[in-house]
Amino acid sequence: MPFYTCMRQHGMTVSHGDDGAPHFVEKDSPQYPPAQRACLSLLPSPAPVRASPQDLATARESSACMREKGISWYPDPDPVTGEVQQKDGGTSEQWQALKRDHRDAYRDCLPRPS
Repeated sequence: MPFYTCMRQHGMTVSHGDDGAPHFVEKDSPQYPPAQRACLSLLPSPAPVRASPQDLATARESSACMREKGISWYPDPDPVTGEVQQKDGGTSEQWQALKRDHRDAYRDCLPRPS
């Protein structure tokens, strides 16, 4: 993995535990923070968390509800994570005004954490 190669190049020793997972021997070393900063961009992005079928269905219903309430630009959720991304619809101005201009739709359509 490029991250671990980079860390080795910055003087860190990579060891493998009983579970096979890599870890750094010198984690308490003053060299560790600068090495980590130099190599951090090489860490792979974590895999997206998959939404449950129920959460995905709720997210789809919420998006449809928002559009039924007149917010035609409101996007569908990501089919894997169930999250609505601003990049998938609407302008930044529309997103900024969403709660202010569409308070009732926001309250009626989007589930609130319990």
